[in-house]
Amino acid sequence: MFEILNKTFDNKKDEYLEYLKKFLSIDTQTIGHGILGGNEKAGQEYIEEIFKSMNADVKKQDLDEKLLEQAYEKYNEGNLGHNNKDRYNVIGKFNGKKEKTLIFNGHVDTMPYGDKDSWTFDPLGPVEKDGKIYGLGSTDMKGGLMASIMAVKLIKDSGLELPCNVKIMSVADEEGGGNGTITAMMNKESGDGAVVCEPSDNQILTAHMGFVFFKVSVKGIALHSAGKWNGVNAIEKAFEMIHVLGELEREWLMKYKHLLLPPPTLNVGVIKGGTAGSTVPDFCEFKVCVHYLPEIMSFEQVKKEFEETIYLRSKGDKFLAENPPKIEVYQLGSGFEIDNNDEFVQFVMKNSNEVSDIPISGGIAGNDARLLKNIGNIPTVILGPGRLKDCHIIDENLDINEYFKYIKIYANLIMNF
Repeated sequence: MFEILNKTFDNKKDEYLEYLKKFLSIDTQTIGHGILGGNEKAGQEYIEEIFKSMNADVKKQDLDEKLLEQAYEKYNEGNLGHNNKDRYNVIGKFNGKKEKTLIFNGHVDTMPYGDKDSWTFDPLGPVEKDGKIYGLGSTDMKGGLMASIMAVKLIKDSGLELPCNVKIMSVADEEGGGNGTITAMMNKESGDGAVVCEPSDNQILTAHMGFVFFKVSVKGIALHSAGKWNGVNAIEKAFEMIHVLGELEREWLMKYKHLLLPPPTLNVGVIKGGTAGSTVPDFCEFKVCVHYLPEIMSFEQVKKEFEETIYLRSKGDKFLAENPPKIEVYQLGSGFEIDNNDEFVQFVMKNSNEVSDIPISGGIAGNDARLLKNIGNIPTVILGPGRLKDCHIIDENLDINEYFKYIKIYANLIMNF
């Protein structure tokens, strides 16, 4: 079997690379972190075209606000209020001899490329150089998604029959918090095991951190800066809040440890306020992302401790006690963890290592693995081409041989499932 697959692969690998190149040339950027919408449609049409050419049973799922509301209420998942126009999942099912179903999950949306002039190459004009393919989404994660599709194609091109059902989920709005896979899980999509094809640094990831995005709005009293003592500086008050949040992060750092993951983090990523240097600012807003540990910590705990920290500090300030900061959660996702001794984890490790030496580890970045396991109750791992350091960057690129390697890894998983 392996000789047949390898021989076919050697004859077809240039074709498999062309599929990825075309995918990279299609603009599927998310807009405003998914809140304002996304350009997934053209990418999903291309995936649907490939699925149909391979005789898959194809299903389209519109992102549904009502389902997302239900998920938020039941699972603390779902990012509400996003513009879902022309945003949908495409799911291709390839029927095999056995009833068992192996899922591959990948997202079609990418982060924006930013300043196009900063790129060495056109971010939407994939270029091969020094064994790498450069283009927006090459690592995160069009490479992984296309590798899973090409794995099925490799088996079919080899004249082999699929031993199990293979379901490939091409989902929308992952970068905005996972609304595509949430929609799929709330629609009761099922399987016996799932591989999330996110870049995994040549490791099998069995855990990732949960995340919560907070927006904190602080009031003040505007005044000419010459008489600042009669006003209230909202930026200075915000700095006081940021300082006590730093103390909370240090408390977490000392208290919580995980075998596969780093300590929890609290990052102030955006701050804005004021109108001019000569005016005492009456408004300041800052945004924070907290990454927390799975199983050991929870969303409810993080939210409670974050809010209590700010409100306790506010009570010690006469103005803030009467005008407390407003705290909002605008994006969230739970942590993910599966036992390393789980039967599916051991299966993936055994059959991946027949192609390449791939150890088990944990990943810091949240992704849709949590949704497949926590909502769908599907045994799940994260395993895909690329490295986290190459995500969301100028001149994003993917090693071509790694893309090829994961086509073989995924094909091997399918043939042995």
